[in-house]
Amino acid sequence: MRRHSLLLSVLLAALVVAGTPAEAAPRHDIVIRNATIYDGSGGKPYAGELAIDGDRIAYVGPSRGLRARKTIDAGGKAVAPGFINMLSWSNEGLLVDGLGQSELRQGVTLEVMGEGDSMGPWNDAMKAAELSRQGDIRYAIEWTTLGEYLAYLERRGVAMNVASFVGAETVRVHVLGEDDVQPDAAQLARMQELVRVAMEEGAVGVGSSLIYAPGTYARTPELTALATVAGRCGGMYITHLRSEGDRFVEAVQETLDISRLSGAPAEIYHLKAGGRSNWGKLDTVIGMIEKARASGQRITADMYNYTAGATGLDAAMPTWVQAGGIEQWTARLRDPATRARVLAEMRDPAANWENLMRHAGAEGTLLLGFKNPALKPLTGRTLASVAAERGTTPEDTAIDLVIQDGSRVAVAYTLMSEDNVRRQVALPWMSFGSDAEAQAPEGAFLLSSNHPRAYGNFARLLGRYVRDEKRVPLEEAVRRLTSLPAHNLGLADRGRLVRGNLADVVVFDPATIQDHATFTEPKRYATGVSDVLVNGVPVLAGGEPTGAKSGRFVRGRGWKGAEGGGCRASASDWTW
Repeated sequence: MRRHSLLLSVLLAALVVAGTPAEAAPRHDIVIRNATIYDGSGGKPYAGELAIDGDRIAYVGPSRGLRARKTIDAGGKAVAPGFINMLSWSNEGLLVDGLGQSELRQGVTLEVMGEGDSMGPWNDAMKAAELSRQGDIRYAIEWTTLGEYLAYLERRGVAMNVASFVGAETVRVHVLGEDDVQPDAAQLARMQELVRVAMEEGAVGVGSSLIYAPGTYARTPELTALATVAGRCGGMYITHLRSEGDRFVEAVQETLDISRLSGAPAEIYHLKAGGRSNWGKLDTVIGMIEKARASGQRITADMYNYTAGATGLDAAMPTWVQAGGIEQWTARLRDPATRARVLAEMRDPAANWENLMRHAGAEGTLLLGFKNPALKPLTGRTLASVAAERGTTPEDTAIDLVIQDGSRVAVAYTLMSEDNVRRQVALPWMSFGSDAEAQAPEGAFLLSSNHPRAYGNFARLLGRYVRDEKRVPLEEAVRRLTSLPAHNLGLADRGRLVRGNLADVVVFDPATIQDHATFTEPKRYATGVSDVLVNGVPVLAGGEPTGAKSGRFVRGRGWKGAEGGGCRASASDWTW
């Protein structure tokens, strides 16, 4: 009888516990309720909730009425992994404003920098040059290596996570300076060692930018040697192609060759066909990439969602005149004979360098930023209008502006086809990057203009191309903003909403997310993102920054501090 009574008591106790799950369950730090979960896999969304403990996801799935110290009611909106910006130029901006609001308000939680040029490794001469060439944003240089820079950002405080490629141009300048010279075997070995050290500090790969001096002086064997080291360290080779215009196909082939010979995965920065005469080449390039992928090569690309790019007037002049840096470049332009030669090449349709101004035209060349206060009133005008006002040719005007400003002069070039943009958005191996600086409409950022992609690239994708034009399903767009770039970068615990992953999370309304920045009003925030959490900390709440700076230095797989990190005999030793 006593045994039956004991058994009855146990069963009754179990029923009481089972009947009150909310009171008995542990209390989580944060629970996001009433969510439509887009987990980053590309699978169909579902109604559910997400729980966070510390910096990690503790639960994601159907609603269980989980208890929480803090609750976020998503109100049926989309809850997704934080977005990854595969091409950020926030190197300097985050030093003066760690909130990065223009991208934070779009749901970006990871800024990936290092397109050819990175914030280390620097030597004393490079530091001196960087200090002398600073423009609106001024800062002290308190680091030497790339890893030290990223750790410095984390200590100062940033709302978003940060990562970087080590710049192929940066290691070249470190060893060879800014001249048009080729490395000998010992110099190339030193450059490879700089890449290895950066990878073991946490770089995610090596990046090149091959239309600009001095990066353009690197030949294919040099780039292959650097990519080989990156691959052995679990990283990738990523590149601004040697040409996105007249030699577009040849430039893509060079990238495929570098990837094949080095064994490293490769990605093409901001894939595009620049110039009307080159728009039809996109079909050929897509075919080349897909054939390489079918053969087993890991080739991907990223893009921004506009028909205009932004760079400088250096992309309107031959690279030989730029050897040695801006100081020698402007000195040469002051020489009448050299100037005449430069003008002739700028007007030559068969010139063997990438002339973006020739494809955009002076009317399609918009002036965005100057160092010289006397020239700042020209900001926002076209090169054509300034040339007409001055009574000089567009080419002469471009040369004069570079001399007068002592900089490359920031400009936007209208180059691409909207039909091509739409086609690229739908490619399954395409991720996204703003190719811009995260900023805010205040302080030093007001001293120059900007491309609207700084404030709108990711919202534009989700609003215009996903919701309005239905170029790609929302769940697939989320995958290519999250798990695809995380996988390409070798980040095992970001990019998916799964238990145990780091809690980088965005809450947005698919029905209202929208970009508002234009070329005439480029500093307008996007709308539709209500909440962003970075490493489990709310950094955006109700559409406004909380002031929290929980971003971290996100290290690549070669980081020596990671289990299984460091460099290996070959890239094939890594599981991709």
